[in-house]
Amino acid sequence: MKFSIVTPSYNQGQFIDRTIQSVLAQKDTEIEYVVFDGASTDNTVDILQGYGSSLRWVSKKDNGQTDAVNQGIQATDGEIIGWLNSDDIYYPGAVARVAAYFAEHPEIDVVYGRADHIDLDDKAFESYPTEPWDFERLQSTCFICQPALFFRRRVVDQHGPLDETLNYCMDYEYWLRLGKAGVRFGYLEEKLAGSRLYADNKTLGARVKVHSEINDMFKKLFGKVPDRWLFNYAHAVVDDYAPRKYLISRTVCLSARSVGAALRWNHALSPGMLGQIRKWLHA
Repeated sequence: MKFSIVTPSYNQGQFIDRTIQSVLAQKDTEIEYVVFDGASTDNTVDILQGYGSSLRWVSKKDNGQTDAVNQGIQATDGEIIGWLNSDDIYYPGAVARVAAYFAEHPEIDVVYGRADHIDLDDKAFESYPTEPWDFERLQSTCFICQPALFFRRRVVDQHGPLDETLNYCMDYEYWLRLGKAGVRFGYLEEKLAGSRLYADNKTLGARVKVHSEINDMFKKLFGKVPDRWLFNYAHAVVDDYAPRKYLISRTVCLSARSVGAALRWNHALSPGMLGQIRKWLHA
């Protein structure tokens, strides 16, 4: 069983060597590993060149992370695909455990495992809140940690690549799109990867944009945005300008932003949202 591991990269010279080492250290599995770098301007290319012929990589301008992942998938031919961002890491033995799971479960198309959030020094400081597979639950919270997920190439052949119009939630959209199509997911209850979480990373650094894109994605995929994500968007907006110490004004702002989000994306308020807002205002 051959794996294709793809790393999209751009100016992650601080971390990419540890990412690469975590892939090259995987044992007992055939791995085709490629790095697609978007013409980094830091020391990334120097690091890639340092691996000589032992690493396959490309460095050229691209259209962002999603485009780089899709290019990597197209440039490889392994039966199983993994996508590891250039600041994340695999844990020792992760790929071999995934290979064994797929071998034992030929009916499964996608398998995901548990993961940690890690700091700048690769130290795990909390477990990612992973849950067993439940498609309805996945629409309320993204309980799958992207680097801990692997899928068969036939999934791409049948359901297409990542949506290149997305900059932040391309992974979450893919899991939802596959789940909606009836693709079979499996849960491997073992820790497989570390997902780096720090102040300057792409997701934490742009919370309002991230949640706005998630809501647009839900609207496009399902025709409606769940209340949970509308509230999350409102919290992100309010956090930007209403400090938590101003509790009364914050509650009013949060209520108003939630109503605004519901009207913007769903053109209506659900009974559940109205009930929650009444609780906030009468607390």
